[in-house]
Amino acid sequence: MKRPKPFTILIATLTACTLGCAQKRVPPSVRPGQAQVVLLPDPGGTVGHATVTNPAGTADLDIPRASVTVSPGQPPAVMIISEADATRLFHDVLSTLPPSPEQFLLYFRFESDELTDQSRALLPRILEALKKRPFPDLAVVGHTDTTGNAAGNIELGLKRANAIRALLVAAGVSGDVIEVTSHGEADLLIKTADGVLEPRNRRVEITIR
Repeated sequence: MKRPKPFTILIATLTACTLGCAQKRVPPSVRPGQAQVVLLPDPGGTVGHATVTNPAGTADLDIPRASVTVSPGQPPAVMIISEADATRLFHDVLSTLPPSPEQFLLYFRFESDELTDQSRALLPRILEALKKRPFPDLAVVGHTDTTGNAAGNIELGLKRANAIRALLVAAGVSGDVIEVTSHGEADLLIKTADGVLEPRNRRVEITIR
């Protein structure tokens, strides 16, 4: 299942207290009464887009660590802050953000819910990733290639997803945190015509949050 990766927009609103109580975290260019907006990439490097507007103008942020200092009566102007400044300014917030989702692809034998040997060997890595999250949330999505009919492939994809769920539950993962669905042949990893054997489409995608 392809889900958009998150990106981070952080805003620092600086008052007299922040200037006096946490001066180490405040870039010298930002004064009391101003707000600073910084666009940060996610841990995988994906960068989103943000638009900052006030009565005096508009600025677009679309590259890593693009920053706007917003002042009353002044149009926002974009600058790039250093990685060190971004870390220093938002250290406390960044340390509380949840880790980025992890994804795994598991492949299956033809017309089967049996994993390939290579994919079965990935199960310990999946369990290790789960241990790093105190409250994990798993999405398990089954897929097929384009052989067979669409309705049958939905059923086969669900069978594969449930097979993975059963393996995880047997390994000690709570079934309550596992969401199982099937896309059948509707979301091909490798685009093919109908009726084509494609091993890379016979898969389950696991997303751990």
